[in-house]
Amino acid sequence: MKGVLISVEVDATTVAVGDQIMIGGQCHTVQDMIATGPGRKRLLFTTGETFTMQRTTILWAARRTDPRLRNRLR
Repeated sequence: MKGVLISVEVDATTVAVGDQIMIGGQCHTVQDMIATGPGRKRLLFTTGETFTMQRTTILWAARRTDPRLRNRLR
């Protein structure tokens, strides 16, 4: 995908496939997501590892966006 990387704050409701999330000093790219309950999501990374985001989990992610497309953050 073309565009620039921007830094966005994500939680279980705003995380998106393709987001690059830093956890424990390692960068992980979200490949798939599964809702596991109210306000929770299990993220599957391209490395095969998983991470469960709770309702109160807030992380920073790098997200690729095209600045020519207005208001498009996914």
